[in-house]
Amino acid sequence: MMTAETAQKIDAIRRERGSDLAILAHHYQTDDVVAHADILGDSLELSRKIASLSARDIVFCGVFFMAETAAMLAAPGQRIHIPAPDAACVMSEMAPAPLVEAVLTRLRQAGRDVLPLTYVNSSAAVKAVVGACGGAVCTSANAPKMLKWALDHGRGVLFLPDKMLGQNTCNTLGVPESARHILDVRGGGSQVDLAAATKAEVLLWPGQCVIHARFKARDIAAIRVQPPEARIVVHPECSPETVSAADAAGSTSFIIKYVAEAPEGSEIVIGTEINLVKRLAKQYQGKKTIRPLALSACSNMAKGTEANLLTTLQNLDTAEPVRVDEAVRAPAALAVTRMLEASA
Repeated sequence: MMTAETAQKIDAIRRERGSDLAILAHHYQTDDVVAHADILGDSLELSRKIASLSARDIVFCGVFFMAETAAMLAAPGQRIHIPAPDAACVMSEMAPAPLVEAVLTRLRQAGRDVLPLTYVNSSAAVKAVVGACGGAVCTSANAPKMLKWALDHGRGVLFLPDKMLGQNTCNTLGVPESARHILDVRGGGSQVDLAAATKAEVLLWPGQCVIHARFKARDIAAIRVQPPEARIVVHPECSPETVSAADAAGSTSFIIKYVAEAPEGSEIVIGTEINLVKRLAKQYQGKKTIRPLALSACSNMAKGTEANLLTTLQNLDTAEPVRVDEAVRAPAALAVTRMLEASA
């Protein structure tokens, strides 16, 4: 919870640092953190902003893979800090880099050379593996554009780590289910069905977001029988069944725009992380009714607090910034750059 004293101390440091400091926050951060952000956005928006920032110190309020991405894109001399270094991403951890490399090697040995496309919710090490193979990164906002970009190379695609976003993106592009295959990556990749993988156009890593997996099609069915009629919008990390049952699906920025463009008096039910839903409900109170499809909070995003933001700001000159080893940074940054260029 925001305290006046903490907020005042943060404001004082921001005034003192001026343009040498920039605070970035993801939409899933709590209001007391968002209140101090210079830039608020989703993964794609925040990635695009890094190159334009002249601040020496950039504080990234989000989960660790986001700070890693910022560190890869930062200019020489810029320092990236994260208030909660232990803020991980469960989905990201479902695709460790050594396993991704092992699966790609096994596929190549079987004569199946695919172009990897990794969701931004992945480690710098995974992005490096992808970049070294000629692949790229995508976000939920540009996944259809990036999957089409990957498919146009004619090699077939390995989409990782989110099978839900992968399937929903395939549905958007009209890639038939018969042309997809969800990999079994158990046993260090030894369980991969090579025959099925050879036939499929899109191979899907079996990861998922535990936050968005909680939203079910049955939740939507229950909403549909309640008057008045509500519009339902969900994030594409939800299951294909949930996305199909909703009125619309898209990234956090899409959801924000969807709510903004809905007529006054609308009731909108949202299937995404609760902090964004609560913020929209507060913003449109008295004009539109905004409520969650179900209560689903990211415990890792919640590790970023106003208190540890203040601590980070108080120790900017002595704190160890987020670093990515050059052997990882170069190919990982290449994967991110390919995305930024293809989705410009």
